[in-house]
Amino acid sequence: MSTENTAPAAPSNFIKAIIEDDLKTDKWGGRVHTRFPPEPNGYLHIGHAKSICLNFGVARDYGGKCNLRFDDTNPLKEDVEYVDSIQEDVRWLGFDWDGRCFYASDYFERIFECAVALIRKGLAYVDSLSAEDIRAYRGTLKEPGRNSPYRDRSIEENLDLFMRMRAGEFPDGAHVLRAKIDMKSPNVVMRDPTLYRIRHAAHHRTGDAWRIYPMYDFTHCLSDSFEGITHSICTLEFENNRELYDWVLDALGMYHPRQYEFARLNMTGVVLSKRKLIKLVEEGVVDGWDDPRMPTICGFRRKGFTPESIRDFCERIGVARSNNLVDYALLEHCLREDLNARAPRVMGVLKPLKLTIVNYPEDQTEEFEFPFHPENEAMGSRKLPFCRDLYIERTDFLENAPKKWFRLAPGMEVRLRYAYYVRCVEVVKDASGEVVEVRCEYDPATKGGWSNDGRKVKGTLHWLSARHAVPAEFRLFEHLFLTGGAAANVDDPEAAAASLNPNSLETLRGFVEPGLADAEPGWRCQFERTGYFVADTKLTRPGAPVFNRTTGLRDSFAKELQKG
Repeated sequence: MSTENTAPAAPSNFIKAIIEDDLKTDKWGGRVHTRFPPEPNGYLHIGHAKSICLNFGVARDYGGKCNLRFDDTNPLKEDVEYVDSIQEDVRWLGFDWDGRCFYASDYFERIFECAVALIRKGLAYVDSLSAEDIRAYRGTLKEPGRNSPYRDRSIEENLDLFMRMRAGEFPDGAHVLRAKIDMKSPNVVMRDPTLYRIRHAAHHRTGDAWRIYPMYDFTHCLSDSFEGITHSICTLEFENNRELYDWVLDALGMYHPRQYEFARLNMTGVVLSKRKLIKLVEEGVVDGWDDPRMPTICGFRRKGFTPESIRDFCERIGVARSNNLVDYALLEHCLREDLNARAPRVMGVLKPLKLTIVNYPEDQTEEFEFPFHPENEAMGSRKLPFCRDLYIERTDFLENAPKKWFRLAPGMEVRLRYAYYVRCVEVVKDASGEVVEVRCEYDPATKGGWSNDGRKVKGTLHWLSARHAVPAEFRLFEHLFLTGGAAANVDDPEAAAASLNPNSLETLRGFVEPGLADAEPGWRCQFERTGYFVADTKLTRPGAPVFNRTTGLRDSFAKELQKG
């Protein structure tokens, strides 16, 4: 027999390999200093979680630091609501910036001085072309760009115009400040990129102090330099922008971090475009950023995901240079592995069907002991009442059952979990022919759910006492779009309507055991045989619990791992 270790290989992470090599060569004096730089123009999604775990994670693993920095350079789209939500999400994921929370707006004066320095060096100019003309002059991937007719303005004229731009003398769009690099560069990013634009808009932190705002590419590298960042980790769409990152810092002779790009998260079944997500919220397709159908971090939190499961997921998918598509089932697998060990098992009936035990005394009630976890005695147990009238799941009964049906049917015997064996002896229907009640007889000798005569049953059902059960609402979710992923079209109203999943939310009225009447919002559990749920943080009220299904019990991804 082979003794070869068949454990799965550790996920690749080329960023860690780079850092370890830098530490060996003392490239940064033994320092590791990263940053997570979100734009406060929306809520973070699961793709941002990958970046958060990477930036904060490598800083933690190598004894370094990670800054939280808000790239707040566009006052038209930013809001303090987003700032607060981002901070909450980062903390919820288990990371802290240890007081190093910065804003690009902290550096507006210093960034402005850097722009002036570029003008004085003859490396930046004020362009008065319209936005449309600038795009036309820039050329294409196959054709070089053309110089703007304003490109050769004198240093003095550029300084004068730039100061007047800052003073608010010109309307939006009248001028921009551009770097003077090379309009024939094969990298379109380097064809005199815009550094500043005019925006007559109040900023959420600086108010009306500024009438011009720096562009992201100009701000990003300077902020990294000001903060002493060592490893500036970005997603692949910024790969072409690295040349500009380097050019700005070299042109100004500033401290120069190194930018590295990794593949962003692409996942089956979800939309990870912030622009598309904003549209879903604004048009009321969902009931907010934290709708459990949204792939936002707050949406996953409200749906009942744990920070541990998301960190585990981000670790498992690794960090690579090339794009790939990650199966959503892996995220659910990580969640099940986490919740399986610590979620208490409780009883809930989502689609109730009345079950009457006709030979059980009408006035009798007894209690049965139920453990909160079958493999963790430390979690304790509780007693549930049992009486003549019960609720079972409607899906656990079939009037005309197939051969391999192991649940309840006319003449069949099943076990009521921890209680008794019961056999169906009668079916009651309403005027429409729908089954509204099943009547059973129980065997008193099977108390506790076991037979002393060696008789075995293959079906075990969960149940609730109809007299003691607490009404509850259950919300079941599927993916928001039928097409899934990036293919979801939210820009075309007709296409968006056609691609929406009509079953993305199903609301059921059922019952839970008595002890869950006052379930705390955010409390997670496993409803036996049904799935993992969480008490909704917005809708749950004392005596009126609302449970969101976090995920089902079936784990197709785990089966694939076992096959592999």
